[in-house]
Parts: sequence; structure tokens; C-alpha cells
Amino acid sequence: MTASSDIARRRAALMDTIGDIARQAGRKPSDITLVAVSKRQSDARIDAALTAGQRVFGENRVQEAQARWQDRRGHWPDLELRLIGPLQTNKAAEAVALFDVIETLDRDKLARALRKEMDAQGRTPRLFVQVNTGEEEQKSGVLPAQTAGFVARMREQYGFDIDGLMCIPPVEEPAGLHFALLAKLAAETGLARLSMGMSADFGTAVSLGATSVRVGTALFGSREN
Repeated sequence: MTASSDIARRRAALMDTIGDIARQAGRKPSDITLVAVSKRQSDARIDAALTAGQRVFGENRVQEAQARWQDRRGHWPDLELRLIGPLQTNKAAEAVALFDVIETLDRDKLARALRKEMDAQGRTPRLFVQVNTGEEEQKSGVLPAQTAGFVARMREQYGFDIDGLMCIPPVEEPAGLHFALLAKLAAETGLARLSMGMSADFGTAVSLGATSVRVGTALFGSREN
């Protein structure tokens, strides 16, 4: 089996699984977006995913994403790029120019930088607030108890139309507890979109309300480097 056909097969299986779990949870499969985590993947694998019909991709680093996607933009006009990794304020201009969705808004300093660039460029990427559901010191994100206040401030002070919430649960804890917490916080803040779930736990995420799941290994296989 070629790499291209293997990725097409994996993608079809993922879509089927997401659809089955969504229907079991009383949801429409079309309400869940598969985000292909393309960081450090080869050009051949990226092109295979595109050929298979994948159009939404997630990247962790601005510079790496620029190198991979700027030329492909012209060939795939329906492409959607999401920043799913931490964003430094000095990369705000590049991020606003490249990404359609920024999922890692988590501090006022970044909000100011994004507001400045969005106004200057006339471009408004959709924004998710990252929540540190595990309250891990080494991880980015707003603490759960501060989420409602932060979302309100983003709306009122910076004029952002926040799209949803995003989380990355601690690896040593049951992911479902964190997905349920994120769903609760979203309901409390009037947000309908939840970015949660990765290759190992996307099924749990879908069953608990995820509107997008970020999948790398289950789509592309093990990384080549």
C-alpha cells in the first residue's frame, strides 16, 4: 500500500469512527471537524492528506507552518489552517496573516498583540481560548476558575468574538474528566465550540461535545523524524 492510499484509508476510517460516535451521542457527524495535526510531517504525507480530501490542518509553530503552507494556499483555496501551539507575541503578525483560527489565546499581552495586528491587517482569525484544565505549571492556558472572567474581558476590552475553548489534558489523568470540565466552562460562557481530543482520546472527546478533534498519528502514522 502506498503512503497516499494509506493516509486516504486512515482518514476514511477516522471519519467513519467520528460519525459513529457522534450518532451514538445523539449528534450530527457534520458537527465535528477533523483537524489534521501536520507538524513535522513530510510534504508527501501532507499532499496525500490533501488529495484524500482533508482541508483543515493544525500547526504548532508559526515559522514551520509558513514554510509548509504559504505556497500551498494558492493551490487549495478552501484550506483552513489552525494554530494549535503556544503563540509568542512577537509572532502575532505572522500568525494573523497565515492562520484562519488561533486556538491558543491565553493572556492579555497576546490579546493586545493580536488586536493590533488584526486591525492593521484587516484580517480576523477565529479565536479559541486555551484552558489549562489540569492546572499544570508547565502548560499554557487560562486556569478554569479564571476562564469566565477572561472570556468576558476578551469580548469587552478587546472586542473579540471568541469562537470556543481548547484544552490539552494531562497525560496521566483520564481525558474525559477534562473534556467534561471544558464543556461545562463553555456552557457557562456561552460558547458552542470545543477543540479537544487527539489520536488516543478523540472518541471520548466527541462523545462529550467536541466540535473539532486534533489528530496526528492516527491519520499520518508515526512521524518520519
